[in-house]
Amino acid sequence: MVTNNPIGAPLDTSITGVKRPFLISGPCSAESEQQVLDTARALQHTGIHLFRAGVWKPRTRPNAFEGIGEPALQWLTAARRETGIPVATEVANTQHVEACLKAGIDVLWIGARTTVSPFAVQEIATALQGTNVPVFVKNPMHADLPLWIGAIERVRKATDAPVWAIHRGFSRYGQQEYRNAPMWEIAIALQMAMPDLNIICDPSHIAGKRELLERVAQKAMDLGMHGLMMESHCQPEAAMSDSDQQVTPAGFEALIQGLTIRDAHTGPSDPANLEALRLQMDSIDEQVIELLQTRMNLAREIGQYKKNHGMTILQMQRWKEVFKTRGAWAQAAGLGPEFIETYLEQVHKESIRVQNEEMSQKKYGK
Repeated sequence: MVTNNPIGAPLDTSITGVKRPFLISGPCSAESEQQVLDTARALQHTGIHLFRAGVWKPRTRPNAFEGIGEPALQWLTAARRETGIPVATEVANTQHVEACLKAGIDVLWIGARTTVSPFAVQEIATALQGTNVPVFVKNPMHADLPLWIGAIERVRKATDAPVWAIHRGFSRYGQQEYRNAPMWEIAIALQMAMPDLNIICDPSHIAGKRELLERVAQKAMDLGMHGLMMESHCQPEAAMSDSDQQVTPAGFEALIQGLTIRDAHTGPSDPANLEALRLQMDSIDEQVIELLQTRMNLAREIGQYKKNHGMTILQMQRWKEVFKTRGAWAQAAGLGPEFIETYLEQVHKESIRVQNEEMSQKKYGK
């Protein structure tokens, strides 16, 4: 694939056919030409396929560093000219796209804050109409799979170039361990809905902390994701944005070399044994569903009791007791706290629903 490159001869920037993992790295923000060049030079021999840097930075609050803007595009193309590595940046509107196309940026990505707006995504897709520039689409900030799929579909309609997804985690109230909740099940559901789609994981924005990057990156590789986008900076501690989640180029290289990369398609040497394990899992799932049915039948009985005795459906003291005890049981069983929290929330939600049905039967003549 070739993009329009006003600097000289067209640059071959094919991103297809690259063996896993496809690696993207570079600073969160392009802060100065020297910083961009120093980081690109240090990454030159780490095996990355794409150099990234944010030129326009959508920040949560005003007065934070919001990027240099269009002049920084020339720093990216200078880094490409020196290292030979294709370059990428984030776009959020028509003006960004036009500036990137004029500068000859090789790959664009749409950020999580933009993906939440179909209007903004459509504006970008329209600006890309007829171009051959690859585009990556990050998940929306909240866990809305149809919104993510819709953004990808809008961009795919505009270009014949590759359109990939980036899983960067989801904002969630009360999230503590990670900056953004991974919610791996959303990325898995996206892969199931669009089997031909390549998904890149962004451990930097999921983790938010350097010490958690390797864990997230390894999980992404174990799930068969196509690649990784991680932020690196020649001086992470001095970074003007997201300093806690950036690593040095040497740190990035060491982290990648420490990962175990399993084949995403080759099956085990003993498929019969795998099938036997899956059959056991199917049997357990069936039993779990039967137990959940029994639990909801009990919830209906409780709803009837509350109705007969003038009690409200929501009993906060009981809910706190359930959450505390089940969390302790799950911890003792080695289950992850995030998993059991999500499970309990969903079970509680369903229990309230069935109890509400019991409460409403006579009132609404059901």
